[in-house]
Amino acid sequence: MLVILSGLPGVGKSTVARELARQIGAVHVRIDSIEQAIMDSENFSGPMNDGGYRVGYAVALDNLRVGRTVIADSVNPLGVTRDAWIDVARQAGVGALEIELVCTDAGEHRRRIETRPADTPGLKRVTWQDVLSRDYERWTREHIVVNTAVNDVEQTVTMIQKTLANK
Repeated sequence: MLVILSGLPGVGKSTVARELARQIGAVHVRIDSIEQAIMDSENFSGPMNDGGYRVGYAVALDNLRVGRTVIADSVNPLGVTRDAWIDVARQAGVGALEIELVCTDAGEHRRRIETRPADTPGLKRVTWQDVLSRDYERWTREHIVVNTAVNDVEQTVTMIQKTLANK
């Protein structure tokens, strides 16, 4: 199964993805980590464009093909990136579960952005203004939406596990 976690920075994607991966023994593919590793390369001269996503799709596909559950962790802001993740699942012959995490409490969302610790060396810190000005297309297909303003990490992980059990 490919679990696709999407949402703006600061909604809790990576926290949820890490805990879900730990609990179910899945592979966690985090686009931020991939992109930072590429930028840290001596040969990288930018811009990133879709490079990090393409690496993520390939790593996810490899792991799905050997029978692992993969949790894709990315902002996934555009229809084209969302379609590409679904295509990865199709290529691997597995199901996909699309989950958009949102934080409907703007004050809490901002607090998370402004106080979260850096967990990837070199990763540029996202500002609240970055979140507000981010290009993020509305979803055009059915998917699961989880509000992390009212559901903590454990509740969110439990919801996802229950959904996976019913797939």
